[in-house]
Amino acid sequence: MSDLPNCPTCDSPYTYEDAGFFICPECAHEWQTRHDIAVLDELDIKDAHGNKLVDGDTITVIKDLKVKGTSLVVKVGTKVKNIKLVSGDHDIDCKIEGIGAMKLKSEFVKKA
Repeated sequence: MSDLPNCPTCDSPYTYEDAGFFICPECAHEWQTRHDIAVLDELDIKDAHGNKLVDGDTITVIKDLKVKGTSLVVKVGTKVKNIKLVSGDHDIDCKIEGIGAMKLKSEFVKKA
């Protein structure tokens, strides 16, 4: 018997693991493996005001941030949706409208 979890969306027992994700073939739902979730839980990343951040949060930039190598600036008050937390110095992966994919430091954002 497989020790893979049932799909949290449709409760299908036919899930499989691929590239760090569990996938349900019946409803096409994907979610992170237990190992990836455990690593992210250990990160405990907080915003500038001490609020805990999680994947999928919406954040607001609290300081003008110059984009290295360009003349672009991420302005104060810019909202960023659907963030992804990663380990490292710049601990937030996101896409900012008009700029593209970026990594941000949690100390320059607040939870929206």
